[in-house]
Amino acid sequence: MDIISIFFFFFLTLTTSAPSVTSRTTNPRNLHINICGRRTQSACSVTKPVTVSVIPQQTHTLTHSNIITKQQEEAIEAQNKLRYEYLQVLLSRRTPVPLTVELAKPVTKLSPQDVPPTQEEEEILASAPKANIPNLQDLLKEENLYLTVEEGDQGQMPVLILSLKGKTKAERRPAVVCLHSTYGYKEALRPLLEAYASRGYVAIAVDSRYHGERATTATAYQDALVSAWRTGKTMPFIYDTVWDLIKLADYLSLREDIDPFRIGVTGISLGGLHSWFAAFADPRYAVSAPIIAVQGFRWAIDNNMFQARVDTIKPVFETARVDLGKSEIDSEVVEKVWDRIAPGLDSKFDSPYSIPSIAPRPLIILNGADDPRCPIGGLVTPESNARQAYAEFNSSDNFKIIIEPGVGHELTKLQIKESSDWFDRFLKPKLVS
Repeated sequence: MDIISIFFFFFLTLTTSAPSVTSRTTNPRNLHINICGRRTQSACSVTKPVTVSVIPQQTHTLTHSNIITKQQEEAIEAQNKLRYEYLQVLLSRRTPVPLTVELAKPVTKLSPQDVPPTQEEEEILASAPKANIPNLQDLLKEENLYLTVEEGDQGQMPVLILSLKGKTKAERRPAVVCLHSTYGYKEALRPLLEAYASRGYVAIAVDSRYHGERATTATAYQDALVSAWRTGKTMPFIYDTVWDLIKLADYLSLREDIDPFRIGVTGISLGGLHSWFAAFADPRYAVSAPIIAVQGFRWAIDNNMFQARVDTIKPVFETARVDLGKSEIDSEVVEKVWDRIAPGLDSKFDSPYSIPSIAPRPLIILNGADDPRCPIGGLVTPESNARQAYAEFNSSDNFKIIIEPGVGHELTKLQIKESSDWFDRFLKPKLVS
């Protein structure tokens, strides 16, 4: 059995518990769409469900031979086992529903929590390579959608899509999903989406859980984290948005304008964490480029270097400290919080294990050498394990890591350029005619 067959078999067995494909859901025109004029779920009628389950294949040469070795087969089995265990964790705290799609209107007002990018951040995003199209704005097609991904008040995921209008019926294009940072929102990534769209991609951004349109208060995200600690009912740090990205892949794989075997994912900071775990969880994300995100959660605990990460979502750790009767946030508090709100994050799903499980699909990791939230000491083992995994698949060129000297937890033009080049190399976009 070759590698593609093994990946195919795994996802076939995996999706038996997920919604099945109906004979008529072969493209997005078969999705029942409802036009909503308002921005709240209660104002929009529920569309007729469309059940979706897409079996992925790889978009690139997995090995130099169609026949795999016993070592490669064992590696695939280990990856599939870990991926299955992760997906079971995702399923444990939600009620899945059939995927539905609703048309929406462009956002005209930020949520109380949204933090607009600085001028420098806007310039960095705008530095992404762009095709020389003088009238680009006139040629862009914008879509605003809601995808219903599960039950509950966070069950509708807002989606923004930009692409070039085609004069003729275009062949399927590659797609890139771009994910925002903490307190960011999809519209802030528009300069990046426009750059990708200009180069022939379908460019997508979403609001992650409790962000953007999904944030109704100025403290929505932090409140959700505290609630997750106290109730154990949700996983708003990373995991819940990864579930959304799996459902997004369902939708993207059905669109007539997207090649389902050429979908990439990238993100910045929190968005980079989402892109890392989405690529780990769902092989349909064929190419990935997490930016200032990959880290060793267990390494940070063992080396007492977790404080910078803790400070980004401190209210949940302070709540846990009080509940546990501690005088300070120590390693035990950190461990218990991760175990409660993101089970396995500092153990079996940590970077030394989840990053190698992306192999042999192309992966570039972009970090700063002086980033206190992603200390480079925590990258030693995942990098070593990843290089070994890619070598086992004869795909060493599909893995790259760039640690930018003198850079902390900040976005840079180099990161934008390197990630853009990475997608162009493996997803091979063409300008739309």
